[in-house]
Amino acid sequence: MTEAAYREQPAVELDAIGKLCPWPLLMSKQALLTLAEGDLLRVRADDPLAELDLRSLCDRGAHTLLELRWNEAATEFVALIRKARAT
Repeated sequence: MTEAAYREQPAVELDAIGKLCPWPLLMSKQALLTLAEGDLLRVRADDPLAELDLRSLCDRGAHTLLELRWNEAATEFVALIRKARAT
């Protein structure tokens, strides 16, 4: 991830802590629908399956997963997603 993208303010910050699959994915999909092309979505989650879901969402939707980082205790992660162009 570039330093500029890291400093860029996300358009939406989504807190999915405590939400189990499929909620983090559904919440992320809904949030992405509200964003303009190139906007950033930051997702905080703690369900390990959400990591797989978000990676798949980005692959299928052509969104860019800029970062997915677990905290040191591996109890939660932050994903930074750049919204793709509408198809």
